Amino acid sequence: MSTKVLTAPVARLWSRSFILIMVANALLFMVFEMMLPTLPLFVSKLGGGASQVGLVTGIFMFSAILIRPFTAKLAAKFDKKYLLLAGLAICALMTGAYYLSTGIGMILVFRVLHGLGFGLATTYFATLATANIPKERRGEGLGYFGVGETVAVSVGPLIGTAILMRYDFHNLFFGGAFILLLAVLMTVFISRTPQADTGKEAAQAESKIKLIERKVLFPSLLILLVGIAAGSIMSFIALYAAEKGFGSVAWFFFIVAAASFVVRLVSGKMFDRLGPGSVLVPSAFFMIAGIWLLTLAGSETLFLLSAVLYGLGFGAVFPAIQTWCVNLVEEHEHENAMASFFNFFDLGIGGGAMILGLVASAFSYELVYDVAIAVMVVYLLLYAGYAIQNRKKKV
Repeated sequence: MSTKVLTAPVARLWSRSFILIMVANALLFMVFEMMLPTLPLFVSKLGGGASQVGLVTGIFMFSAILIRPFTAKLAAKFDKKYLLLAGLAICALMTGAYYLSTGIGMILVFRVLHGLGFGLATTYFATLATANIPKERRGEGLGYFGVGETVAVSVGPLIGTAILMRYDFHNLFFGGAFILLLAVLMTVFISRTPQADTGKEAAQAESKIKLIERKVLFPSLLILLVGIAAGSIMSFIALYAAEKGFGSVAWFFFIVAAASFVVRLVSGKMFDRLGPGSVLVPSAFFMIAGIWLLTLAGSETLFLLSAVLYGLGFGAVFPAIQTWCVNLVEEHEHENAMASFFNFFDLGIGGGAMILGLVASAFSYELVYDVAIAVMVVYLLLYAGYAIQNRKKKV
């Protein structure tokens, strides 16, 4: 007589709401990336110089960072879905409003408001995505969730530049606003799950305005270091490629996105089964290898190969640390955890770009990437110390 072995059913990941959240989040980041290479040209058209361009960029990130500590408090009083819709609507309105700017002062006002909307939207997208992912598949789910962001980083600047070259700023800004309105429409059809509302009483009782969620301080420090290294690629790769005579920067970013997509098919599952270290350590080595190869690249082939290695590393480490932050807190603390995660990452990119810009001006782009490698070595040493300390506690 044969016996059947019963296995627990695999929790469902691909719900309608999760797909809508993933796509709408990708559209948000795509419009953000569309503005990165094109908005400085608009500032220049209004008579702004390099300092004004830096101010327009910096004030946006500062505004987004400023609002995120309030997201948990807001979520305790209002529905997260409505807060997300409000953030997206602000982003859409401000993107279209850029065309109405008649001077630098007006565009700065629009950037402050846009940054507030972006800070709200990015935080609530992450927390609602988490609420729609089975806990046992969280690493895998957040890995897929971040694929849209990765693709947006690659195609957004290309789309923005193409629109501007073929049409004008009017079409660029209103086209971006239309895309964001599509994201708003998708968000309307997101179904809230019971998981998204559990812990409401706890959230109302314990939610505080936190600049930093202490429970995720260590992984947030790691993403800060990753942000510094990533900022060296985002901010200076085009200038470095031009100095070296490489004409394939667009392909570089495309390959980074493709490699990130491929690695997330396996890295999330590794995180869920084996824990953070199984992803955080190998991904750092891949990032180091990619940046190191970039400093040695004497041909287009090596230049693009460095993109493969870097993409494999960054594509795995970002969602892994994000998932780790979520797992370290209770559900009603997800907003605080995500606020700390994104703020530390943004500070790493923004602050790192400023510091590395000084290094590039005084020395060379090669030294910029040497510093980025050193930063990732510090990342590995910190994680090794953390792992050893935790092991001692368990003994």
